Amino acid sequence: MYVSARADYALRAMLAVADAAGSTGDGGYGGGELVKAASLAERQDIPLSFLQSILLDLRRAGLLHSHRGTEGGYALTRPAAEISVGDVLRAVGGALTSVRGMPAGHAGYHGVAAGLRDVWLAVDGAIALVVDRTTLADLLADRAAAS
Repeated sequence: MYVSARADYALRAMLAVADAAGSTGDGGYGGGELVKAASLAERQDIPLSFLQSILLDLRRAGLLHSHRGTEGGYALTRPAAEISVGDVLRAVGGALTSVRGMPAGHAGYHGVAAGLRDVWLAVDGAIALVVDRTTLADLLADRAAAS
């Protein structure tokens, strides 16, 4: 698995949005402050134009709501405990694991290399197990416990 800057930025942005709304006590959903893209970019040191593209992908994937206007910004669509790292990674990057630019399940081999497909599928499954079990709320709780 390769973690791109886009994936890293998306997770950092989602954590910042969840944290901003976390004062509601529901893990970053349904209240709290809306987070503006410019504020996210500055606080997370992410180029604003790049972040705007990422936020659009996260909104299209149903992970963020956007609210327009001077008081607008971004908020989670559901509690942070219901949004996994895997959800975010898939929203901005597609498949978790790729082989030659294609999802691991599309890799095809023959002859002596025929067993490689099973290896790549096992790697993909192991990665999915970790990222699908880890939620934004877990990461925020880990940070709070370390403070």
